[in-house]
Amino acid sequence: MLAVRGGRALQREDEATMPNGSTINEKPTGLQIRLPAKAENVAVVRHALAGLAEQIGMDEAGVADLKTVVTEACMNVVVHAYPDGTGPLMVETDPDSGGLTVKVSDSGAGISPQANSERASLKLGLSLIAALSSSFSISGGLDRGTEVMMRLPLRGGGTNGSGPPEQEISVEVTGTELTVGRAELLEPVLARLVGALAARRDLSVERVSDAVLVTDAIAGAAPGRFADGCVRLGLGESEHGLELRLGPMEKGAAAEIRHELEVPELGGSLEALADELEIDESGDGDYLIVRFAGLPAA
Repeated sequence: MLAVRGGRALQREDEATMPNGSTINEKPTGLQIRLPAKAENVAVVRHALAGLAEQIGMDEAGVADLKTVVTEACMNVVVHAYPDGTGPLMVETDPDSGGLTVKVSDSGAGISPQANSERASLKLGLSLIAALSSSFSISGGLDRGTEVMMRLPLRGGGTNGSGPPEQEISVEVTGTELTVGRAELLEPVLARLVGALAARRDLSVERVSDAVLVTDAIAGAAPGRFADGCVRLGLGESEHGLELRLGPMEKGAAAEIRHELEVPELGGSLEALADELEIDESGDGDYLIVRFAGLPAA
């Protein structure tokens, strides 16, 4: 991602350049999600952030407000960002002792300085975000994408404020990518996220439960296997079901996680709950790949 401030392009100190020219945060403190800007993915984001919010102690009213503002901000991206096709929807969160800061951004058409009668108005959605957030800002420009930043306290809604003008631009992605910078946030976020994705891919109730059990175990074993402590994984969907791809990790780390899925007391392994589990020793590191099949076509 490229941060643009005051017309100058600034490379953040905590970001690294990837081989394809894009960048990622090296040490995120919360959660990062990148996925295609489609309406059905808004619920996926909402589930993931609700799990994170509950983990940090946000009360019921605060979680309800969070779901509302995240839905509004993400739907703005889905409806307005890419008039000629799909593109990435990017969500970043930064939890702390007082609440949760959320940034929803895109790399699409950007903010139009004049109203366009052919497009639905954003006024109601942005007003609702501002009303429920303790602070709120929107930044961007034509053909430079848009970023909405929101601050949600742990106890209920808030009043409108202002934030620093900043924009982030990213390359397009084809699936859901998740980066978690704090190990204790991985399990609740991943469980909600996998549960939502598995349910919509026609996995049976039993298979959804199996998927959550396996990913819970992986969430407990994964944090120590990444050199910087940040867990990175991809979630892929197809007509055949759901695939989780954890990595890249250091050599041998995927095998160690696979070993930790064993349950000696039961004489078996949680690996048996997945339809497929394999290790890919790629040039950029080891990957643990887990697949859960959907229901057969009628």
